[in-house]
Amino acid sequence: MKNKLTNADIFKVMENWAPKNLAYDWDNVGLQVGSFNHPVKKVMVTLDVLEPVVDEAIEKNVDLIIAHHPMLFKPLKQLNVDKAQGRMIRKLMEHNITVYASHTNLDAAEGGVNDLLCDALELRNNQVLVDTYEEKLYKVVVYVPTSHLNEVLNALSENGAGHIGDYSHCTFQTKGTGTFKPLDGTNPFIGTTNELEKVEEVKVETIVQESILQKVIASMVSAHPYEEVAYDIFPLQNQGKKFGIGRIGTLNEPVSLEDFCTFVKEALQMPNLRVTGDLSKKVRKVAVLGGSGEKYIHVAKRKGADVYITGDMTFHLAQNAMEIGLPVIDAGHYKEKIMKKGTKKYLEQKFVNHNIDIVISESNTDPFTFV
Repeated sequence: MKNKLTNADIFKVMENWAPKNLAYDWDNVGLQVGSFNHPVKKVMVTLDVLEPVVDEAIEKNVDLIIAHHPMLFKPLKQLNVDKAQGRMIRKLMEHNITVYASHTNLDAAEGGVNDLLCDALELRNNQVLVDTYEEKLYKVVVYVPTSHLNEVLNALSENGAGHIGDYSHCTFQTKGTGTFKPLDGTNPFIGTTNELEKVEEVKVETIVQESILQKVIASMVSAHPYEEVAYDIFPLQNQGKKFGIGRIGTLNEPVSLEDFCTFVKEALQMPNLRVTGDLSKKVRKVAVLGGSGEKYIHVAKRKGADVYITGDMTFHLAQNAMEIGLPVIDAGHYKEKIMKKGTKKYLEQKFVNHNIDIVISESNTDPFTFV
């Protein structure tokens, strides 16, 4: 059992789930306050970082707070400890508590906020509602002596190279003869200094996603016997995997909008919600987008949604949704609290053999109370 985890270890696992490149360019994800290298034994997951959350973290001896909403959206011009943000930062620093945010990248990630909402709503055949990122693909070509072909192939495949659709370990191999002359100062695996060498080699071609390219190259070079590895990297025009915010899926069977609203309240544990449209209308195809999604009502309608679940709907855009015949369920922004249980479960699975405690914040950060 490993015991010495640092914040950086947690960050790495979070970014394997929700890579930072999936975030919008205006977003501020990743480290907010604190340290990469500080040891961590207790993590608290929260939707927001407000002063009661920080006080709770202090009381519970938390080392790291993982939040969905960043506590720092814009650069600080001053750190005024007489105001809430300044007090929070001072408390965090005094108690060696680090804050990390995974926001729009967690919205877009597989298994992230929007998929968690779909799971709770029992939606099937889910697809991305709004594409926000398409992963670039590269072809990696490496020349390998036949004696070490399997070692290099394993290094490539075990680190994620060669995935095409539902197939893994995809390569193309061509046998040939490699030539090289080791010059003065070299330490060749094969051959003699200043003598031309000919070696039976295999040209291996495979496809690699941009997000894992550097890891694949490093593992390939490590497994390769040559002092200087000959390889090429070519950008491809092939369509890569698409990521995005929101999802659209289907219910098992049609239900009335009124009954579906009751189900949504129970499934998302929301005491109240707002709804537009005919409550007797039957709905089956459901679009959902965590957070504020009012500007995507036309996308949801165009993709055939019978109803659209989001938050922070404004008056006139709600009217626009009515005009295009799209019922909207506004379950509020706080429905994203579903990420707390999802993140706790994910981290517990990843660190099952480590001595680390993952807890959920009990502080209610929803600013609204219905009376």
